[in-house]
Amino acid sequence: MSKRAVLEVIALDVEDAVAAQAGGADRLELVTDMAADGLTPSAGTVRAIRGAVDISLRVMLRLADGFAAGDVDRLVGVAGEMRGAGAEEFVLGFLDAGGGVDLDAVERVVGALDGCRWTFHRAIDRAADRDALRKQLDGLPGLDTYLTAGAAEGVDAGLPTLLCEARRRGEPGYEQQLLVGGGLRLDHVPVLLDAGVDGFHIGGAARPEGWDGAVSAEAVARWRGVLGG
Repeated sequence: MSKRAVLEVIALDVEDAVAAQAGGADRLELVTDMAADGLTPSAGTVRAIRGAVDISLRVMLRLADGFAAGDVDRLVGVAGEMRGAGAEEFVLGFLDAGGGVDLDAVERVVGALDGCRWTFHRAIDRAADRDALRKQLDGLPGLDTYLTAGAAEGVDAGLPTLLCEARRRGEPGYEQQLLVGGGLRLDHVPVLLDAGVDGFHIGGAARPEGWDGAVSAEAVARWRGVLGG
């Protein structure tokens, strides 16, 4: 491999963040309420985590379960609040009722980020047309990553799609890093690395006791070892 693969770990609080960094994580995704698949954390949590670790943080911008944007004015306000709390990187993604990208909502929120880097998250796995979504988002400022399992059901179902998209890296709409997550297991890693995938995202896999337990530095270190670096 030409460069070390990125390992991103979901963190809910300072304890998670410190353990993830100790285990070798490169970046954290900050969320709250995993019962709703991850919503925007409080500004206080973001501030505390930013003060506790020195690795990159990406903060979720999502106010309710599902992939509709909801109150875009409120989202824009929350984005500003998170920036005020020290956030410099973000995670977002909104679909319309037909499964197309809600371009107006995405553009308005991205406008509030003022050039900050961001990930379009697993809303892509629910999109009616993944390729069309990527083409529509192409060129938006700051978009450097797609978090995806390749399918709504997870990596087991989405692996062929992931391998196909990895091969297209560099084409219009495919310049961004592929960050694979969603039912990702260690046994998926070798074939993904062979395909050139260099981004991996884990949540439950970093928590031996499940979502009620904290991130384990040892579990993160095991992933870091398999990914190299």
